[in-house]
Amino acid sequence: MFCGASSAFVSGTMKRAGRGWSREALCLALLLHAGAVVLMAATEVHPAGMTVFLLVWIMLNCLCLTLLRRPTVAALISLEILIALTLLSRFKFDKLWMTIDFVDVMIVDHDTTAFLLETFPGLRWWILLAVAVTAVVIVIAWRLDRYRVSLQASLAGFSISAATLVAVSLFWPTGLNEDFEGRSYISKFARTGVEAVHELSSRGYLDAAESGHGHVTEAADAVCHPARKLPHIILLHDESSFDITVAPGVNVPAEYHRHFQSFDGRERKLLVEGVGGPSWFTEYNVLTGLSVRSFGRFATSVTRIAAGHVYRGLPRVLRRCGYETFSLYPFYGSFLGSRAFHTTTGIAHYLDMQDLGTSAFEADSFYYDRAIDLIQRERGKGALFLYVYTVANHFPWDERLRPELPLEWRDLGNAPDVEEYIRRQAISAQEYQALLKRLAQEFPTESFLIIRYGDHQPQFGVRLIDPSLGKEELAKRAKTLDQRYLATYYALDAVNFAPVDTTAALDLLDAPYLPLVALLAAGIPLDASFAEQRAILQRCGGLFYSCEEGGQASRLNRLLIDAGLIRGL
Repeated sequence: MFCGASSAFVSGTMKRAGRGWSREALCLALLLHAGAVVLMAATEVHPAGMTVFLLVWIMLNCLCLTLLRRPTVAALISLEILIALTLLSRFKFDKLWMTIDFVDVMIVDHDTTAFLLETFPGLRWWILLAVAVTAVVIVIAWRLDRYRVSLQASLAGFSISAATLVAVSLFWPTGLNEDFEGRSYISKFARTGVEAVHELSSRGYLDAAESGHGHVTEAADAVCHPARKLPHIILLHDESSFDITVAPGVNVPAEYHRHFQSFDGRERKLLVEGVGGPSWFTEYNVLTGLSVRSFGRFATSVTRIAAGHVYRGLPRVLRRCGYETFSLYPFYGSFLGSRAFHTTTGIAHYLDMQDLGTSAFEADSFYYDRAIDLIQRERGKGALFLYVYTVANHFPWDERLRPELPLEWRDLGNAPDVEEYIRRQAISAQEYQALLKRLAQEFPTESFLIIRYGDHQPQFGVRLIDPSLGKEELAKRAKTLDQRYLATYYALDAVNFAPVDTTAALDLLDAPYLPLVALLAAGIPLDASFAEQRAILQRCGGLFYSCEEGGQASRLNRLLIDAGLIRGL
């Protein structure tokens, strides 16, 4: 089956060169193939994944044999590639809870490289050491291995294994949720490669209709003429937050629900597009007003792809109305192309963790203080838009955040991680109320519209909501985009301001409509693209991508492409 050591015993496929295959070379070849089997058993959990792993192993060996013809050297290089890919994928998962897929190879941008070297400066030395060691081992194997595999056999093995890999990958496609599972590194990478090439060749990065009814061409040059003084707008990203009482048997404090209520006392649900992890999915939704699902297999890299391409955005509309636009981001700006993406959508002033003066995630009050300082500094210069990330509820929940905080808290009898999660939510609620109080006291003549939202449920949300289901069944439910696992919350508040129009603020709303909610509530005239999206909202009852199976989202993408607000996709 293997093109390496096993094929050495097949008559006619190998040619001798000098002496026969040495015992050392034979043992090394067998060990290398055994190592591949061990790696497969340790990382692959499904028959489909094991099948793909074996096909990749055969394909790599045969490819190397067409170039080098030495089976031991081919097996060594192939195993090195698979081990390196596994280690890099595991490294990425440990740091970001997301594994490597083929799109990471397709989109190698400066920001990603800068992020890796900025965050892990020792990485380059480990890479150089690995290259040096690999070179030495290859030289040794080259000298030991004196067999040669015929070019015809190598090409035949490569062609058959590659064709079978394509067929298996298309028959068993991956789900986006699998990118957030720490397993199946090799098979996942190979399958996403086939899927990405297939999607890119058939439709490109973005799903857009061939033609769209209507036009939004005037959107790019629209001028804003508001009828009244506009409020400052603060958009708050409430990390991993949702109303946990949708899960059975969870105990919460007496005033728990108050945090999820808007100024009018209503509790509103936000349907996000990621299950338990991808904050940047919702970040894309609330800045552009568009759907991540339109990117298909490329969704996990949406902000990197959109940077320099998707110019439609809430901040851009606000800038036409005289707003100064700011992002306060709690991590490196190079992470997933965040800085480039934000500035493309219209953010004029982007502040990441280095600009904010922190080296770690902070409590919500830290970011609120920075927002207050910024408002003080910009006072009198016109309306401001502040996109503020908060991260107090971010994992891990196995240790107490700010145990010194004088919060009146008593344990409620939940599981330890759930207990700490609810405690952090209580801290967040307390500090948010303090923010509203400071805005009212320190800026009595200024008006503010505050919209906050949960970007996704915490990782344990899926198992809490339906504890009777096993892990595999839960994964299937999440893959089908069950609304129970996608629902978080959004809320509107106001200081010295009465929201103008809340007709778009439905009790259940898809996340891409949140910019529309902000524009109407602030009393800002809609440009043509958001006027079109308002019509979609009314037709689809608060749903966006799931309306007409993506038809409305695809049509809007086409209109935005024609208007020059989406370019090069």
